[in-house]
Amino acid sequence: MAQTERSPALDQIVDLVTYPIDQRGSDRYSMVVAAAMAGLRSQGCAVIKDLIRPEAIARMNNEIAARKHTTHFSTDSINPYFHTSVDPQYPDHHPVNTFIERSSGFIPGDSWDETCSIDALFRSPELGAFLADCLELPELHCYADPLAGLTANILDPGQQFTWHFDTNEFAVTILVQEAAVGGEFEYYPAIRSPTDEGFDTIAALLASADAANQIEGVHSLDLRPGDLQIFRGRYSLHRVKRVAADSVPRHAAIFAFTEQPDVIGRVERTQQLFGRVLPEHTAAELVRVRSDTLID
Repeated sequence: MAQTERSPALDQIVDLVTYPIDQRGSDRYSMVVAAAMAGLRSQGCAVIKDLIRPEAIARMNNEIAARKHTTHFSTDSINPYFHTSVDPQYPDHHPVNTFIERSSGFIPGDSWDETCSIDALFRSPELGAFLADCLELPELHCYADPLAGLTANILDPGQQFTWHFDTNEFAVTILVQEAAVGGEFEYYPAIRSPTDEGFDTIAALLASADAANQIEGVHSLDLRPGDLQIFRGRYSLHRVKRVAADSVPRHAAIFAFTEQPDVIGRVERTQQLFGRVLPEHTAAELVRVRSDTLID
């Protein structure tokens, strides 16, 4: 009888000595959480360096490579809200009517299986509890969206993921393979709030184009494979800079969590990122209730 391949154990993936996410309440655990909380409070971002063991990162990159044929690549000109059409209610050069190339791909959630290290980590209760503590939330749930819950973002040579906001309040990302040149993550923390779109500051940033690092308030992260990033992308404008034409691709695993269970993503953005929608997306759109009044 053939032996069934099992999910990797947590200690095969995470450096539990340095980051004992399986020992909730221990002194070391509390120190790690406190540092992440401080970064999220002050900058809307926390980076946990080398959380993932080197051998696990190598496995994750192999998992991505084996599924790269399922990537949906697309190139659009988008505004920061993922819209692609001019809105006549706003003037020219307004952020709503400022469009920049987004060229990248996503491996969808239905490409993974339980034998993958990426899938095992995403669904581990220990990681969910740890992230909830860092974000000062009572609990978190794996994003129930069948395509966008667990993904890998692919930036092949010459591609970029331009300035945008997330629809989720926060994102969790693990850099799996860094670009040799380019591919830096940049962001402007809390550039908008649930009650203020922050259009003037956004317009100034977009007008600077690739000179954005000269604008006060823009941060650039020095991420390395194995680093986990917790990021409040709903309110912080962010991008991944263009990967050089002669570089290796940039691979990042993206873990999506929600405060409430059974959340499904929006039809329009799902179609943009994955090139398709499923019946679950259509059904969820009919009963969706917005959590804020932001454009998106």
